[in-house]
Amino acid sequence: MICKHCGTEIADKALVCYRCGQATSEPRIKPATTTRKSSIVPLVAALLVLVIGALYMALAASGRAPRSLSWVVAALALIVLAWRLWHRFKR
Repeated sequence: MICKHCGTEIADKALVCYRCGQATSEPRIKPATTTRKSSIVPLVAALLVLVIGALYMALAASGRAPRSLSWVVAALALIVLAWRLWHRFKR
């Protein structure tokens, strides 16, 4: 058999060309196409957590971080984690 892609002579039962790696026949089962929906919500949540985290770290370094800000940072981190887990197991 002759490879349709590079013209090399290959075995009649070959699945791929040993020289160029091209398949010698069409696949029996075509892979499923996946479409990914983009959402702005995770991006906004990540930026919010980043800004609040930076504010908290700046205040914590100076020793003036209020206890309530610590709880807000922890709550936002848990919300983002829950959001990611929910989307991962939803599929």
